[in-house]
Amino acid sequence: MLDLRALVRAGDGVWWSQTSAEPTPLVDALLEQLPAIGPVDAFVGMTLNRRLVDNLPQDLTVISYGGLGLLRTLSGSGRLEIVPSHYSTIPRLFSTGAIAADVGLVQVSPPDADGYVTLGTGVDYAADAVPATRTLIAEINQQMPATVGSPRIHFSRFAATLETDRPLITTPARDSSWEERVIGQHVAALIDDGSTLQVGVGTLPSAVLAALGNHKDLGLHTGIVSDSVLPLIRSGVLTGARAEFEPGTLVTGAALGSEELYTTIPDLSLEFRPVSHTHDPRILSRLSSLVSVNGAIEVDLAGNVGAEYADAVLVGALGGQTDFARAASSTGRLSIIALRSTARGASTIVPTLVHGPVTTSRADVDCVVTEHGVAHLTGCTLRERARRLIAVAAPEHRESLERQSFSALAHAAVD
Repeated sequence: MLDLRALVRAGDGVWWSQTSAEPTPLVDALLEQLPAIGPVDAFVGMTLNRRLVDNLPQDLTVISYGGLGLLRTLSGSGRLEIVPSHYSTIPRLFSTGAIAADVGLVQVSPPDADGYVTLGTGVDYAADAVPATRTLIAEINQQMPATVGSPRIHFSRFAATLETDRPLITTPARDSSWEERVIGQHVAALIDDGSTLQVGVGTLPSAVLAALGNHKDLGLHTGIVSDSVLPLIRSGVLTGARAEFEPGTLVTGAALGSEELYTTIPDLSLEFRPVSHTHDPRILSRLSSLVSVNGAIEVDLAGNVGAEYADAVLVGALGGQTDFARAASSTGRLSIIALRSTARGASTIVPTLVHGPVTTSRADVDCVVTEHGVAHLTGCTLRERARRLIAVAAPEHRESLERQSFSALAHAAVD
């Protein structure tokens, strides 16, 4: 175990890489040594490290932009501090010190012949945090693939390193439900050949991607990819050939999936870019073919989207949804919100948002898709929006929604 006591000080702000690039041995070392170090604040995005939720030390304050992965458990226990921010603003939060970057923990690929490493499958906010970081500590994992698209880091930049040879964090593949497969078909029918896609990870995004097998020359500009992109790349559907700039390049910030995905990455035309590229409004405004496909927990009758809270527990994030939805709706091609019409028997189309704040504004949503169809909202009045959204709600909830729509619309008109 690496001794961190001389590198991390009491009161420091520590951050580390997320998803498959989470430097678990370094994080575990930090947790073990906190009694000797003293209190620290820790910023992390999505984590799958059970040690953060099973026995979190009192000396560690966990800060994040959302409740992704196991962080939702911390949210439920009141141990998670949230910085509400669009994903596009995170680079500025690091550069200005709003998110402290005294110490950074990263997982990197082995050094090349010139002593340079890459951030592998976890470029995203890590690449933007590195320049602001006082003390950088690396897990050099022999199984982390070297990726292109982000500045490499010279070995001399690290204050300490730990060498490992371990599999990257994987997530088990889960089958999409029949509702999700139907939603995927509806979404695919909205996407034109040559479009540039932003889509997340999970069973519903996988269903959307699986429905695109007959499309041509799609591009990719997204925050994270899973195994679901592999069939489309191999079959020549995802080519980026018609991209407005950098044609032939598929862009992501991170990867989370199977070992097959990680070992295949060096053979793909996939570039890993920092948040300051993937989510930059100036970059996104150049993608006139951009189609964003995002999920939700609930959508109200005006088209406002809630994608953060469920039953007072943070299970999502502001994240990049609004960054992409606004760009796709205003300067791109289409902003799509896709969700199942019910969750645990309750309607996800609601008169007003029940669980939390507005994640994405009604003005940034072009279509809402459920297994019951597509509600086209662009240019519609509030009354027409409500009518169209009720039409794609679960049939057993439509009558109730119609009764409540008048008061909901009155509320929406003054928001």
